Amino acid sequence: MAAPVTAVLFDYGMVLSGPPDPAAWARMLAINSLSESIFHAAYWAYRHDYDRGTLTGPEYWRAVGLHAGLTLWDRQVADLIAADNALWTQLNQPMIDWALRLQSAGTRTGILSNLGDSMTEGVLAALPWLAGFDYLLWSHTVKLAKPDPAIYRRAAEGLQTPPENILFIDDRNENIVGALAAGMQAICYADKEDFLRQMFSRGLGELWMSG
Repeated sequence: MAAPVTAVLFDYGMVLSGPPDPAAWARMLAINSLSESIFHAAYWAYRHDYDRGTLTGPEYWRAVGLHAGLTLWDRQVADLIAADNALWTQLNQPMIDWALRLQSAGTRTGILSNLGDSMTEGVLAALPWLAGFDYLLWSHTVKLAKPDPAIYRRAAEGLQTPPENILFIDDRNENIVGALAAGMQAICYADKEDFLRQMFSRGLGELWMSG
């Protein structure tokens, strides 16, 4: 029998936030004038380094440009950072509402997200309700990123909760595997309906309803 859940740890992207904003992606394409395929490859080539804090936001975008054969001006870098922040600030309102209910009910809540420095600044500025979480762990601040086991241990310490009493929610299976290896309970989020099926099948329906 699983240990009782006394804290819920959320990923940010694609769990609390919704799918990427197509308009923001289009703005980035317009700024750099690259084809979709070339920009997509360059965008993801150094993303883990950005998330892990190996690269700052401006350094990341200059690396993206060089990967695609471009030298980006400072203004272009600033515009790309702004558009990239907007890309990931669409909201998944049902999950946000649940997090707020959990907080009102006294359940500890946290965020563990792979996010670079410039994007973290943008997200925190745009979403003041993030201040209601008991603990926020953005990967760049500790020079670690999921699924490194060490970052889950940091999150459990920050939440002041044993790993076995934490429910971690992420949209990537490799990050779920990392959480399980760290001793947490975990659910891979695809959409609300699938998430609720998993919650109720694990006997966690009351946590959803009472939160």
